[in-house]
Amino acid sequence: MPLLLILWMVIIPDHILFVKCDSIKGPNFAAPAVYVLGDSLVDSGNNNALPTLAKANFLPYGSNFPTGPTGRFTNGKTVADFVAEFLGLPLIPPYLSLRGFAQANQPGLNYASGSCGILPETGKYIGQCLSFGEQVDLLQLTIELELPRLYETKEKLATYLSRSLFAVSIGSNDYINNYLQPIYDTRTRFSPQSFAKHLVDTLSLQLQRLYRLGARKIFAFEIGPIGCIPSIARNIKHSGQCVEDINGWVLLFNDQLSSLLKNLSSQLPGSNFTLGRIHGLAYDIAKNPSAYGLRDTSNPCCTTWANGTSACILGLPPCPDPNKHYFWDGFHLTEAVYKVVAESCIWNSSICSPNSIKELVTV
Repeated sequence: MPLLLILWMVIIPDHILFVKCDSIKGPNFAAPAVYVLGDSLVDSGNNNALPTLAKANFLPYGSNFPTGPTGRFTNGKTVADFVAEFLGLPLIPPYLSLRGFAQANQPGLNYASGSCGILPETGKYIGQCLSFGEQVDLLQLTIELELPRLYETKEKLATYLSRSLFAVSIGSNDYINNYLQPIYDTRTRFSPQSFAKHLVDTLSLQLQRLYRLGARKIFAFEIGPIGCIPSIARNIKHSGQCVEDINGWVLLFNDQLSSLLKNLSSQLPGSNFTLGRIHGLAYDIAKNPSAYGLRDTSNPCCTTWANGTSACILGLPPCPDPNKHYFWDGFHLTEAVYKVVAESCIWNSSICSPNSIKELVTV
């Protein structure tokens, strides 16, 4: 869908409604808001409003979420949800589901969109989704048209933005829904090394846009070990639990992402870019599940299409013990795994570095 049409769809109401949801309170409101950008790992319902096959607004998705299915691609909460709760904020609402007048004390917005990625063409064969660049476009509308109505001066708005957190979780689909798909010619044009560089170079331009829009505290997550997910591990011939060649490809991206964030922090005055080093953690959970209270790291908890390699089948009951499973469906993880990842990033500066999220909100 052309960007012009996407903007028409979200501008028609003229205003965006910021609502407050029930949440477990964290220690304080050191960060006034969290703005989330990414893919289905953190999508909280934007794809509900888009014409796409990539949807999760039906049971068994949301089986363990307080209000049931919301569009989150898991059984319960995502990493972004746990971060918001730690900060004492309500869960961050999806941008496309909200219409109305802006309100004070809003907790941020979630622009993430399942099946999309860093590259504008990624995932579009599944249906309409918001690429990372399109998400930044919508964030720009929020910052330039909506938020000024809540602040008396540009200085107060700038202070608000500089204290807010901007969470980025993107890139997995550029492999799953692009590089590994025969309908794209990406693998004939790019080696794994050059593709990783292409992704990071494209991401860099958008992260610099975030900075110019006023973001100062940005944490971006690595791509996890996608060679272990059922949709890949069950469809590609290999030995062992995971397709390690594909894990190696995303490590090329992660290494360059680390260097990018360090360079941006040194080059952009007042910026704090934090890397969520979650690849190694997620791989360790998959290999040593008992250390994290898990048991099954091979089978999706829900019954999926295509022998455990796709999305959950509408209405079929999930496994009775999702907190013991690593995978929720053929692509996504359970709330139990997301909680481990979130808590590690919140407290541990070796997982989220150079600052844990707890430290990031105070710098």
